[in-house]
Amino acid sequence: MAKIVLGIGTSHGPMLVTETEVWGARVPADKVNRHAWQGQSWTFDELVAARRDEGLREQITQEAWDMRQRLCQAAIEELADRFEEARIDVAVVIGNDQMEIFDERLIPAFGVHYGDTITNHEFSPDRMAKLPPGIAESVPGYIPAGGADYPGHPELARAIIAQAMQDEFDVAAMKALPKPETPHAYGFVCRRLMRDRPVPMVMVTVNTFYPPNQPTVKRCHAFGKSVLKAIANWNSDARVAVIASGGLTHFVIDENVDRIFLDALRSADMSQVEALGEAIFQDGTSEMKNWVPVAAVMADLGLAPHVVDYVPCYRSEAGTGNAMGFVYWD
Repeated sequence: MAKIVLGIGTSHGPMLVTETEVWGARVPADKVNRHAWQGQSWTFDELVAARRDEGLREQITQEAWDMRQRLCQAAIEELADRFEEARIDVAVVIGNDQMEIFDERLIPAFGVHYGDTITNHEFSPDRMAKLPPGIAESVPGYIPAGGADYPGHPELARAIIAQAMQDEFDVAAMKALPKPETPHAYGFVCRRLMRDRPVPMVMVTVNTFYPPNQPTVKRCHAFGKSVLKAIANWNSDARVAVIASGGLTHFVIDENVDRIFLDALRSADMSQVEALGEAIFQDGTSEMKNWVPVAAVMADLGLAPHVVDYVPCYRSEAGTGNAMGFVYWD
């Protein structure tokens, strides 16, 4: 039978694939947007006032940014080394879409790609021109020059779909992507963790971002158990990795929430994460739900997490930015 030999959880945000000199380019947008933090909606100025005693100005110097980027890049390389050493035959990658392949007309709560090929094509010049500062620079971190076609794994994908349906998850089944670009959650994994040498991959999507059909933490945990059953029952001698892409707290960093989440991984108990309430898991912080199915798989296998690093990368005195987490199980 197939054997899960590796689990990984990794952040994938644009700050990881851009020079630190442009980390502040998103701050003008931060100042005009509203932000989810502690289960409520805040303006930038309200966040600055609420967090004035946290010393965040010391976190947004060029020196601090450079140091944090070095830590992040070292952690990514360690995860990539672990992936290479594990001799993986197929990877199940759990991530989310941010209107890259879906749009408001159709956003499935859960989706599984079961086609032969996963396309990752370059953006058109018109689309590149519309990207905000700090995002346009990040595109090469997710899409290689000239684009790429990644191998899917229809056999395992169909097994995951069949098991999900049996377990009463009504997943969307995708033989091809609705749009030709791979969501950056997956492009990052292929480019950085697989070092542009991707193994066959099952792309699993979770709608963490967009109401009204965001799965709860509890539902994501149950979905992970279904994925585990599918892999365990798959008649193959393949070595399998299960990878979560996204998180941790952002677009406003909350180190307390991150500590609770990492502690829950260590204790293999998601109840404390569920107790935070669904209002916490909005905006980028919602991507922690991509980790929850992987955590369920690893807990049932009895594998303990190794936290390679946790690096809160602030970009403003309001606490905007991205808390980066890098974890593996083996």
